[in-house]
Amino acid sequence: MKDDRYRPSPELVAKVRALSERQLSVEEVEATLRTPVGDWEREEILSLVAWFRRRYPTPADRLAYVRRAYSRWQSTLGFTK
Repeated sequence: MKDDRYRPSPELVAKVRALSERQLSVEEVEATLRTPVGDWEREEILSLVAWFRRRYPTPADRLAYVRRAYSRWQSTLGFTK
């Protein structure tokens, strides 16, 4: 059975939804983009890139992965070919 001892309140869900869906101002976006990437974030990104390149070593492997992922994304949204 799924452990669902913690269910967020409707108020919390509404607050999180409002924060995630709000429109950012140009100034907020520019300030975020000017913030340098920290050492931890840089290492995490490089680690993920290294994993991806080991998992999909050739350009053909990478392209095949992207095509599968794109197809899954389209089917999730209800798009069909």
